Amino acid sequence: MLLGPLVEQLFVIALVLVLVVFAVVVVRRAVRVVPQAFTGVVERLGRYRTTLNPGLNILIPFIDRLLPLVDMREQVVSFPPQPVITEDNLVVSIDTVVYFQVTDAKSATYEIQDYLQGVEQLTTTTLRNVVGGLNLEQALTSRDNINNQLRAVLDEATGKWGIRVNRVELKAIEPPVSIQDSMEKQMRAERDRRAAILTAEGTKQSAILEAEGRRQAAILSAEGEAKAKILEADAEAKAIETVFAAIHQGDPSQKLLAYKYLQTLPKLAEGESNKLWIIPSELTEAVKNIAEGFGKGIAGKK
Repeated sequence: MLLGPLVEQLFVIALVLVLVVFAVVVVRRAVRVVPQAFTGVVERLGRYRTTLNPGLNILIPFIDRLLPLVDMREQVVSFPPQPVITEDNLVVSIDTVVYFQVTDAKSATYEIQDYLQGVEQLTTTTLRNVVGGLNLEQALTSRDNINNQLRAVLDEATGKWGIRVNRVELKAIEPPVSIQDSMEKQMRAERDRRAAILTAEGTKQSAILEAEGRRQAAILSAEGEAKAKILEADAEAKAIETVFAAIHQGDPSQKLLAYKYLQTLPKLAEGESNKLWIIPSELTEAVKNIAEGFGKGIAGKK
């Protein structure tokens, strides 16, 4: 008789526990919080219903199903090195980095199974198509052009997936080892050639500057000498003018001039190169005038 009430009590307790668990499950399925920078795709009975924005959202339990959240932030994916054959039949290894962002969570969920794998495969295929039309030198020197072509093709192809490709970067382009050795030798020879050119150019410029300096020095020296001679000639001219003016103002006699002339004659003998004397005809006249002057002076004293 006592087992009946006890069973009923246990049944009630179990029923309450089941209802509590059911209520908790219902609340958890009905209330969903989406973090910032994420969105969630909701299916109702297997069909797309809506896209949840960040924040608190209410769903119908057991009818609505929230798929895995989609990251809406810009993502950076680095792909492993890919072997690519260039136009001149050389195999190069290229590392790529793709910067992309999901813009439509619905398309990224339903238009492609795995958009990350799709971006990787599409990048590899496009890279081989673009680099395959270039030779090795063009591939090494045209990174910006390759990046732009890759970004344009990827952005157009992934648009229907709800993905926008912002940019594509080539991290490294590694040619074969044999080509690397040849390139290193070529670069070394080019550096040596440039060094020789710079050295020769420096030597030439130095010689030009040195010759220009000597020319300028010679010009300045000649100009200095010319100015010195001009100044000396001007000074002599002024001295002659001064002496001539003084003589003209003093009105000297013929005898005084003859005496001064005789005083000047010894200066003609100065200098080691004066081996020959030329006595002008005026010398005789000057001696005569002086003799007459001395004769008259002696007669006057008597």
